[in-house]
Amino acid sequence: MRSVADEFRERDRKTVQALSVEERIELALSLGDADLEIFCQTRGVDRETGVRLLRRQRQVGRTPSKVMQEID
Repeated sequence: MRSVADEFRERDRKTVQALSVEERIELALSLGDADLEIFCQTRGVDRETGVRLLRRQRQVGRTPSKVMQEID
């Protein structure tokens, strides 16, 4: 039995497949920008600080990188 969520996923998949490569890239970038904006708003920080926080978060548990330490 198909759920409503299954139908929405199928519809979204078909919609994205109908886009050109350029349109898909624009969509991905706009979604990323929207997510960053939401992240910054919930944390009460500006865009630059939000980007820095996300970069640092990605490094948690990884081998320290001199480059990433210099960015902060």
